[in-house]
Amino acid sequence: MINVFVLQNGRLNQVPIESRADLENVAPVWVDLTDPNDDERAWVKTIYGVILPGEDEVKDIEASARYYEAENGDLHLRTDFLLEEDDGPSRVVTVAFILARKMLFSVHTDDLPVFRLVRMRARSRPGSIADYMDVLLDLYATDAEYSADSLEGIYQHLEEVSGLVLQKEFTDKDAADALNAIAREEDLNGRIRRNMMDTRRAVSFLMRGRLLNAEQFEEARQILRDIESLDGHTSFLFDKINFLMDATVGFININQNKIIKIFSVASVAFLPPTLIASIYGMNFKAFPELEWQYGYPLALTLMLVSMISPVWVFLRRGWLK
Repeated sequence: MINVFVLQNGRLNQVPIESRADLENVAPVWVDLTDPNDDERAWVKTIYGVILPGEDEVKDIEASARYYEAENGDLHLRTDFLLEEDDGPSRVVTVAFILARKMLFSVHTDDLPVFRLVRMRARSRPGSIADYMDVLLDLYATDAEYSADSLEGIYQHLEEVSGLVLQKEFTDKDAADALNAIAREEDLNGRIRRNMMDTRRAVSFLMRGRLLNAEQFEEARQILRDIESLDGHTSFLFDKINFLMDATVGFININQNKIIKIFSVASVAFLPPTLIASIYGMNFKAFPELEWQYGYPLALTLMLVSMISPVWVFLRRGWLK
């Protein structure tokens, strides 16, 4: 899919592209390609002289390949964007940006929510976009906002886990559900932090390269400040995740200790009857109780009393609570 946007009165307006002729008749400020096919790649190369990177090149994470200037002067950037899906775990999608001939070209395999938000906002906020660099900065700023919203979602989910962990009765099934939820939120929190680190690097590269005017430079600084605040929030969430993890493991240990305590009480309770049974099971000729008429009931009574006594002591001292 190829999405072409032209700038009209500070607004991004999308132009439908169905053929090469449609692409030749527009002067875009942003060309966004989602999983482009060979024909769309050929159109961009022929019309604009821009060679789009392949999927393997986009995913290249070598430090030297993420930000560089090509021989023809085109500027290439690789930036990661977060993608949350309802039917699966979150993941990071790498986007290749190419700045050439005062146009922004973006190549990615999935339709990202950040890109949809930028397109929607640009149509409703006239004057917010002046050139292709504004589009790129708006993408980075929206990415920070999207990550902030995701962090708020993590906090809400952790609050639900807190209620589950700190409830009066905490079963093994509750512990399994809590551990699963904690692990999922920890993974998302880590991805957000990694994503923000990559965005910070990209914005810093633009600032160091003196590619921004004064107003854009200030906007870039604001993006970095927002990312700095998000870093602090991710650290707070990591602390909360660790607390909930420790609390969950602690309650699991308590539940296991209760089971061990039952076995310990049982073993102590049956120890005296075993001793009595062992004594009266001795085969000695001179055994006074052998001639007692009530010797057998007496032995059973002694075993029962010796079994009940330690259990009563444990209950009296509160050791079984």
